[in-house]
Amino acid sequence: MKKKLLLHTCCAPCSTHCVKELMDEYDVTMFFYNPNIHPGGEYYKRYANAQKVSAKMGVPLIEGAYSPQEWVELTKGFEEEPEGGRRCRICFSIRLAETARYAKLNGFDAFTTTLTISPHKDAELINGLGAELAKKRGIEWLPSDFRKKDGFRKSVQMSKEMELYRQNYCGCFYSVNSGKK
Repeated sequence: MKKKLLLHTCCAPCSTHCVKELMDEYDVTMFFYNPNIHPGGEYYKRYANAQKVSAKMGVPLIEGAYSPQEWVELTKGFEEEPEGGRRCRICFSIRLAETARYAKLNGFDAFTTTLTISPHKDAELINGLGAELAKKRGIEWLPSDFRKKDGFRKSVQMSKEMELYRQNYCGCFYSVNSGKK
């Protein structure tokens, strides 16, 4: 019997290769929890594309609460941070903490995230945060670096094949003009 894995899903393109890599070993459920995404129209466009991946790959998708105001409050004071700085660490923590909470409360065996597929994200930092939150919640963290073995390129290719929307920024208000993913 496969372990039940909750996969924090930042966006549809990033989820493609991650889901494919995990499906053989795990019973994968995608968890779209991204209160950082701005504006609201962008959030709903990304969620609609996550639904496409869910349907095409045959894995369930759960939508977490969209609470952008809460995200703004939690990142207050870090508005001037550069992309990849302390604000991003807070953002990763917010999303992974909710994923860990949801996974534990809903009988999942483990959780992980699609965030490590991006060449713009610090996989070591993300894995450290995930492990810390897993210990706190009493649930398993599955360490990952999905960009290995050409994972990012494969996700781009799969996204094209599935005709998915590919955004040109990470998601938050501050990254809109930076072009950082």
